[in-house]
Amino acid sequence: MTTSRGRHRLGALVFLAPGLTYIVVLVLVPLALVLSFTFFQRGRFGGVIYEFTTENFARAIDPLYLGVVGTSLKIAALTTLIALALGYPTAYLIARLPRRWKTIALIAIVLPFWTNFIIRMYAWIILLNGPGLVNSGFELFGLGPYELLYNQGAIVAGLLYSYLPLMVLPLYAAIEKLDPQLREASANLGASGFTTFRRVTLPLTLPGVLTGSMFVFVPSFANFVIPEMLGGGKTLMVGNLIRNEFLKARDWPFGSTLATALVAVLVLLLLAQAWAARRA
Repeated sequence: MTTSRGRHRLGALVFLAPGLTYIVVLVLVPLALVLSFTFFQRGRFGGVIYEFTTENFARAIDPLYLGVVGTSLKIAALTTLIALALGYPTAYLIARLPRRWKTIALIAIVLPFWTNFIIRMYAWIILLNGPGLVNSGFELFGLGPYELLYNQGAIVAGLLYSYLPLMVLPLYAAIEKLDPQLREASANLGASGFTTFRRVTLPLTLPGVLTGSMFVFVPSFANFVIPEMLGGGKTLMVGNLIRNEFLKARDWPFGSTLATALVAVLVLLLLAQAWAARRA
């Protein structure tokens, strides 16, 4: 019996070893290095001076940087709300389709991920720039041209386009698992369609709502490519700030402090989402 258990544990360890090695080498070790840099100082010409300090944490709560965090929160929250408003009806309609059309609709949802991310952003630049297709369409009706590019609206549009599928798929999975008899029972008891949605459908799909919201909010909050390409660098978000500290200011200790704070905030959000999903 003891030998059998030992072989079982050894076999489990063999299968777990690649995944554990990946996590330790590519996740935990880099995080530990970044965390250690937060307690050191920046050299005069960049680099790291290995002298203990807590000044980086005091700089991180400067109103200037808190304003960047506020802007990032606003854009990420707005993107999440719009994604939820568009994604819930979309997921609901897909869940009500015949099985053959469900597959086609789901492929259409994930189809943009088959194209390179940078190429998709350049496509949005072509659509939104001054002589682009969107302004050309407005001009047919005697409107425009409008400044559609290099502003916060363009950033929200790019984030929404990139992460909307991450909202639709969890919602679809939650709605698909609903027992149709629950809605039928609600209707038989005289509830209107809106009441059935509010009292039956929405509460039972709340875990999908929370999961989709986190899937959209977290990458939107930390994104730096879309604000750079569609925002023209005019709107500074947390991701851009961290990138600038590492690559432009060459202040690795302060950049590490900001990155550590960002990871901590996102982990807390994920834990809160998991707790809320269990309660739901």
